[in-house]
Amino acid sequence: MTTKTFHARRLPNHGAQSGWTALLPPRTPTPALDGGINADVVIIGAGFAGLAAAVRLSELDPNLSVAIIDADLVGNGASGRNSGFLIDLPHDIASGNFGVDAAAQNRDEILVARTAIQLYARLAQENGWDKDIFDPSGKYSVAMTESGTKHLEEYSSQLKSMGEPNQLLGETETQELTGTRSFKSGLFTPGAVMVQPAAMVRAIADLFQGSIRLFERTPALSIEASSSGCVVKTPKGTVKAGRVVLATNGHAESFGFGRGELLHVFTYAALTEPFAPSSLGGSRKWGATPAAPMGTTIRRINGVDSDRLLVRSRYTYNPNIEAGGGTMRRAGALLDRKFADRFPDHRHLKMQYRWAGAMALTRNSVPLFGQVEKGIFAACACNGIGGTKSTSAGIATAELLLGHQSALGKVFSAFDEPQALPPRPFTAVGARVNLAYREWHAGRE
Repeated sequence: MTTKTFHARRLPNHGAQSGWTALLPPRTPTPALDGGINADVVIIGAGFAGLAAAVRLSELDPNLSVAIIDADLVGNGASGRNSGFLIDLPHDIASGNFGVDAAAQNRDEILVARTAIQLYARLAQENGWDKDIFDPSGKYSVAMTESGTKHLEEYSSQLKSMGEPNQLLGETETQELTGTRSFKSGLFTPGAVMVQPAAMVRAIADLFQGSIRLFERTPALSIEASSSGCVVKTPKGTVKAGRVVLATNGHAESFGFGRGELLHVFTYAALTEPFAPSSLGGSRKWGATPAAPMGTTIRRINGVDSDRLLVRSRYTYNPNIEAGGGTMRRAGALLDRKFADRFPDHRHLKMQYRWAGAMALTRNSVPLFGQVEKGIFAACACNGIGGTKSTSAGIATAELLLGHQSALGKVFSAFDEPQALPPRPFTAVGARVNLAYREWHAGRE
């Protein structure tokens, strides 16, 4: 019997705590794995993909034994570090990806996104989540420039041609929404959902009981695969399982999967100190993506008697899957400038929390999906849209394991394999130049 062993060359290092987790009340984590256990399936990673895979496996076979292990606490990883947008429409509004030839691709993207949203909507309804966790309020895109406004108008027209409802906002309406004179126009799309991402993944994790067991602070150190099954080794235990789901996004490469195919990119966010709601006009709760790709995202978050503003911007290539101190400082300075440009009357507000979040991209924008080794299945490479794409990858992986056929599964099975990146020195130069150009092209947006 031949056994292949895949050792983790690195473990996740998420860096500074995100503002999302900092705002949450204390939670008692599940114990780390101590000893040996058996399971039908072991899932490595308790983020969007891993949790969705566990939920779907349980739905399809309630008697299936599932073990989930995560190197950190649930909510501390990338799934709890994003801006909290679950977007149901094709993401890149300036890509020109809305022609007749792309109609099928657009339909597939919408199916992938809405399948993820439907899962969370069902969980929210069944478990009584309030709108601080899951708010199907729709979302805005806002423009600061004439070129940004043109992008929004073109996107609105293309959405209408696809039969997707949306509403353009003029300058006055946009300023009434945001409370600032910095934005020139906006676009509202009703199908998106605003979430508190760390709270949502924690809420899902805390649902598991019985046949689904979660072990936090339990990094996978190695995976052994053979014809008799798989063994995942952790610092103090082992999980023997028939199959492994790798729901680790870019850290699939740490085990040797997707090597030379995954581009590791970080983006950065900051959350202000609380301020009096009366000091800023407009709605107390809204979220807006930029009118240009790789621009700046803004959210206003309302509390009981105070509000906060979140700003997210900046993209960097980080092949070691960590954001160092110098990178964080430079990103922080940029975020401060972006914030002051949008809210000049509130530039005095201090940023109470600053953090980074990892993404894994592929050259041809497809996931690392399916069986990557006998008994090992990947649901990785979010391509910058983890809230929906990673979730649906987890769902599709669960269906693949159990032989369940669905429209979602057909979409994922039709994806090409990730294309190889150029040799690393060329990838590093190309990635940094490309990211810098895209940020420059976004301009004030």
